[in-house]
Amino acid sequence: MTLTQLEYVVSVATYKSFVAAAEKSYVTQPTLSMQIQKLEDELGVKIFDRNKHPISPTDIGQRIVAQAKIILSEAGKIEEIIQQSKEDIWGTFKLGIIPTIAPYILPKFLAAYVDKFPKVKLIVTEMQTEDIVAALRKDELDAGLLSTPLEMQHIKEYPLFFEPLVGYFAEGDAALSKRTIEPADIDLNNLWLLNEGNCLRNQVLNLCADNINQIQDEKPYRYESGSVDMLRKMVDTNGGVTVLPELATFEFKEDYQDNIRYFKDPQPEREISLVTNSHFVKLSILQTLMDEILNLIPEKMKVQKSDRKVLRIQTAKL
Repeated sequence: MTLTQLEYVVSVATYKSFVAAAEKSYVTQPTLSMQIQKLEDELGVKIFDRNKHPISPTDIGQRIVAQAKIILSEAGKIEEIIQQSKEDIWGTFKLGIIPTIAPYILPKFLAAYVDKFPKVKLIVTEMQTEDIVAALRKDELDAGLLSTPLEMQHIKEYPLFFEPLVGYFAEGDAALSKRTIEPADIDLNNLWLLNEGNCLRNQVLNLCADNINQIQDEKPYRYESGSVDMLRKMVDTNGGVTVLPELATFEFKEDYQDNIRYFKDPQPEREISLVTNSHFVKLSILQTLMDEILNLIPEKMKVQKSDRKVLRIQTAKL
């Protein structure tokens, strides 16, 4: 029995296909099939029912797959121990990040990170929250940077900062006469929203009103964007209001800054976290990501340092 064979077993169980598992494992399908067959012969059991479509584990196979995941996770800790002992960071790390964070974190973060940690190959993909979670469960990603809490089974969350939400109004809007605003100042008839699938959209809907969907449906036209910056442009050109994450406003020109209003306390905000699956072991790299991201975030937004010790404590225990 080898770790490679166990990796192939987990891959087939994940993708429910020998062909897809081989593609994801960067081997030919005959090679992967042969190795799994050798493992089945060695153990004297059938791990997969090949007559089912899609392919699924047998009853004993399900238990073997579960144990294989534990073994592979424990084996991964060896490299983590070596990295800690040498105080050196290396390896490949796949990170998913939601679209409402990516433009305001990635440009400065990537340049600084690559310079500090040249031995880490960082692969970053912009994805929706549900796609990040699905990829984490399939071990296609190491971590995600997204809005939490998710409170999902087998998903770990490492909160980094709390980002306030702000109102952005068209020039001349009555709300701009106020220093701070309330949710009631958001005109639901003229509210520009992100499209379905964006967690920020749901947060705005929760903030504004229960009947906002009905109001939106009654409008003569409806436009929903996947881009936070496009929402600002729609307000500037067509009037109305939108709700933006604060980081999106930091690089606004002075004229645009005048159209921003913060909410009265308690301010609406979203929690931003790094998330992993429950058997994730690349804690040293994850800690470097946490530190470098926080270097770009204003101190007032950061989660208290005492709450960020969890990751360092876990790493030290390995």
